[in-house]
Amino acid sequence: MSDFASYYVSQSVFSDPGEWARELDAIPADLSAIKDVANRLVFHYRGGGDWTENGITPDRISETDTRYADPMFRRVIELNADLRDPDRSANQRMIGCCRDFTLFFVAMARHKGIPARSRVGFAAYFVPGLYLDHVVAEVWDETEKRWRLVDPELETGYVDPNDGKVLDSLNLGRDRFIVAPQAWLECRRGEADPETFLVAPDFDVPGTKSWPYMLHNLVHDVAALNKREMLLWDDWGISEAWESITDEHMSTLDQIAATIVSPDMLLEDVQRIHDSEEFRVPPVVLSFSPENPFPPREVTLRVIAPA
Repeated sequence: MSDFASYYVSQSVFSDPGEWARELDAIPADLSAIKDVANRLVFHYRGGGDWTENGITPDRISETDTRYADPMFRRVIELNADLRDPDRSANQRMIGCCRDFTLFFVAMARHKGIPARSRVGFAAYFVPGLYLDHVVAEVWDETEKRWRLVDPELETGYVDPNDGKVLDSLNLGRDRFIVAPQAWLECRRGEADPETFLVAPDFDVPGTKSWPYMLHNLVHDVAALNKREMLLWDDWGISEAWESITDEHMSTLDQIAATIVSPDMLLEDVQRIHDSEEFRVPPVVLSFSPENPFPPREVTLRVIAPA
């Protein structure tokens, strides 16, 4: 295992299950088993279905702001003590989004000694012709000596509406999930339309599509590569400053995206980029919570030890 892969075996301040680590011991050290458990722990606040029909009360929207794995595991265990229960009902799941499916998965994989990291980007497999804001896991395959993409949110047998093919959620193609630096570079080269990259077609909020949101996800992907697995509605650094972006900034962003677009990027490059003022996760971030997005509130993060 490379030193870079080894870096992703240890938990981050966000993925550490804390006192609930012992509850993960019974889960097999197998990607399929870990993915199946993670898949049943989250009810997607926008895409999971009707809340009332699933016995979920509106006040539970506050769960979407649970950013650390230890209270996330506490909540799902409160709702159903058996993490491996295949029949866990919708109202026994934490209210969250793709980031949370992935953080559960990454926390369990790291607990089992499997190098794993979150990747922020865009999924091509939800709405034909569009690339929707999404977070998946990237896992080191020691046998094949490569990183592969895993989507813990996808149900087994999920069919891509673009071509009718069943997706392998444990080994996604990189034409199916587009990591943020790849999206940035393809649009800058004129190979893709920036207007097709967005949060969702029915989500009409300024800044949640095209170049501003691609920048947002690039900043978040750099953070995730540095084991800062942030909430998707957090904002900081250069992602807050799209209106003041210059041609010089764009050129620098091109270089940054090119440096981290390959899954075999160098750890020192990842850390160097994150250490810059424009990308570094600060002690306090702005958060546009789904519960009450405007005005955004300032959130003080837990102390993050040097990686």
